Amino acid sequence: MIDIGTGIAKILKTEGIDWVSTFPVCKVNNAFGKEKLPMVMMRDDRYAVALADGFSRVTSGKQIGVCTVQGGVNAAGLQVAYAGLAQAYEDNTPILCITDGVPAGNSENSEFDLTSSLKSVAKWYGYIDKPERTPEFMRKAFTMLRNGKPGPVILAVPDASATYDEHIDIYEPVKTWKSSPNYDDIKTAIGLIMDSKKPIIYAGEGVLYSDATDELLEFVELSNIPVVTTLKAKGAFPENHNLSIGVRGKHTAHFINESDLILSLGSSLSPGRFSHAIPNAINKKIIVANINEDHINKIYKSSHALVGDAKLTLIELIKEIKNTTSGKGITAKISQKEIDSEKEKDNLVYKDPLKSTDKPINPYRVYNDLMKVLDGNNSFVTHESGNTRDQLSTVYETLIPRGFLGWGNVSSLGFSLPATMAAKIAYPERDCIAVTGEAGLGYMLGNLEVPVREKIGITVVHISNGGFSGYGPGFWGDGHDPYTHEVQGYDSVDMSKVLGEMGLHSERIEEPSEIIPALNRAIEANKKGIPSYIEFICIQYPVYGDWLSGSHGE
Repeated sequence: MIDIGTGIAKILKTEGIDWVSTFPVCKVNNAFGKEKLPMVMMRDDRYAVALADGFSRVTSGKQIGVCTVQGGVNAAGLQVAYAGLAQAYEDNTPILCITDGVPAGNSENSEFDLTSSLKSVAKWYGYIDKPERTPEFMRKAFTMLRNGKPGPVILAVPDASATYDEHIDIYEPVKTWKSSPNYDDIKTAIGLIMDSKKPIIYAGEGVLYSDATDELLEFVELSNIPVVTTLKAKGAFPENHNLSIGVRGKHTAHFINESDLILSLGSSLSPGRFSHAIPNAINKKIIVANINEDHINKIYKSSHALVGDAKLTLIELIKEIKNTTSGKGITAKISQKEIDSEKEKDNLVYKDPLKSTDKPINPYRVYNDLMKVLDGNNSFVTHESGNTRDQLSTVYETLIPRGFLGWGNVSSLGFSLPATMAAKIAYPERDCIAVTGEAGLGYMLGNLEVPVREKIGITVVHISNGGFSGYGPGFWGDGHDPYTHEVQGYDSVDMSKVLGEMGLHSERIEEPSEIIPALNRAIEANKKGIPSYIEFICIQYPVYGDWLSGSHGE
């Protein structure tokens, strides 16, 4: 006989789960500890979810992040964790959250409806009502995590100490099953592309989750179609490639506007605050290639659809182009001259800020020097919610899948810290950097103790400028929030001293010439398992590429 908590721990190991993030108290944790399943204890429940979320994102679902949080009748932990679960749900991240379920006979004890709330932020919610069903529920959980549209799975355990016979239903790891579009749909798609005059590809995160970046590159070089990536897919296509037209900016907007056909690969095309709308969509051909049929005719009329896994879809598209063109590929419909000319318009905007010697430091100078210090093929960078997201996604050149993590559908402040910790756990050989502003730092402060305790060598780059909530008035106009933007800045608090006391390698930098040496010192500390915090005293500079707006109120 075995208790549920121990059974879950053994099953997690069978599924290749090497560690779990947590914030106590969750009743399965003691069993996990006894089974020697490592737990990374965060400083609050939302961050426990966020670390698991970050791990699944940076590995594109090849490894599943698992977390445990407090639930049950006194579901205080889940009420805090809810924001993290909502972010994972909105961004389609496959994580497993294990929590205490409300025991039979204990419902109606609180105003908070635990089950209804969790179902609203889960791809699937399970409640282990009988101990002998533990393998069944775990099998279903991993089936939902590894198949179809990704998303969080929540498993409630009302009695972790209840026992069952583990030999009756012996657990085996769950497989992934994939499907590809039928041949006629592939042929139609290639026909539409051949007939178009200015096609573009809009590549989304589905390309990353299906491990289709090599196939995307091959398809692009056969079809000669320029590639826009979504914020979350930044890096799915190498941004130093001549056919990359980036995430945002004047050149990106130009080609979306001018396109007559958009091949949406692994993207919902849902316009929001951190993605492009499709102007004049009614006069464009839109081909939706997605695993999720919900994205067909969503917001915009779909001219055609390819329902299936992005990797298998691209493999079939490549075959059809080769068959149709006798292996020669499609002649470029958009000239390299036009691409280069449009890119130069953005270069002119950021050329001087990237090399600025001004004091306080221009944040773009920090980003430029960061790109010089890091090996683009062996590093990880993510932003924070706000200006660091907007600035970095405009200019940071990403060369490899998940060399940069873009996020923002829900924009939970402070997420850059657990995301970067997760990246370091997943890729210990990489230099891993979180770039944050004032608000993000405020959210992560307590949790900065965790990488010190766990010896996770990451660097937090703080663009310290005393600005909050999108800034107030300045050379850019009235500002995003002219009445709610002032906080204590670098002239009032020296955060490098605060965080130095916590055990981080910590520096405050005011000279542009010291940016590169400081980053190098931070990374050297990281190699010894010491997390670093570098406060760069910067100006407020809310200049970045825009998102295209449309006709749906976005």
